[in-house]
Amino acid sequence: MPISPSSSAQAARERVAQRLRELRADAGLTGTELASRCGWTHPKTSRIENARTPPTPEDIRLWCRACGAADQAPDILAQSRDAESQYVEWKRKVRAGLKRLQDSYVQLYRSTELFRVYSSTIVPGFLQTEGYAAAVLGMSARFHELPVDDSAEAARARVERSRIIHEPGHRFVLLIEESVLRYQIGDEDAMAGQLGYLLTAGSLPAVSLGIIPMATRERAQWPEETFHVYDDTLASVELVSARVKLTQPSEVALYLKTFEQLRGMAVYGADARALIVKAIDALR
Repeated sequence: MPISPSSSAQAARERVAQRLRELRADAGLTGTELASRCGWTHPKTSRIENARTPPTPEDIRLWCRACGAADQAPDILAQSRDAESQYVEWKRKVRAGLKRLQDSYVQLYRSTELFRVYSSTIVPGFLQTEGYAAAVLGMSARFHELPVDDSAEAARARVERSRIIHEPGHRFVLLIEESVLRYQIGDEDAMAGQLGYLLTAGSLPAVSLGIIPMATRERAQWPEETFHVYDDTLASVELVSARVKLTQPSEVALYLKTFEQLRGMAVYGADARALIVKAIDALR
């Protein structure tokens, strides 16, 4: 089971703190002595070393200089930036509007060759119709109490962005739980249109669509939070409060292992289409 994304982000901060603590120890300085050299109080040193307060770039530069290790500052600064970027609050991401959020992923998509997506909640964005996407994004806009609801424009941007599945140079392995087919997102017409599109989506040349049946016996892995893996280098996990980015190879490997266990329980082709048809019939 993958470790908690929020715990992972905290662990990244703790690694930065540990590195700074080791620098101080190697320099033979006490916490009080380091604080004096940096021009702050001892409690601040303690908060940084215990990862209770993330250091600012200037804190890191002063710390390294005080320890006679100014040459290590650039590397620790990069490590700290990576740690802080792992946990990105949705509220901050959506502040500029949902459409801009959709557009912000374009470069990542263009540079990725192999996409792995698992969803236990909604149809993956790559396969969403405009009506279904508008319903999903509309819920997000209301939940985050955005001053301007641009979910309709964002839905069009999502569909436009998803045209990448028709472009050469990319492969998509997409997994969903069968329950995703039964959650009614939007009105009946939006849901029917979405399910109808899924009937043919699995036959797209670059797409592998697997559905994990609800009747699966002795599951190898229980349903997880929605996550994406881009090539083998980045895992993105979606929480209620944040989108967490994981780049540590060991953490990405855990998500890849989880993905393969989930993929082994899925059905494809005619069997997957049969589950979709059952969901369509249940709408009537």
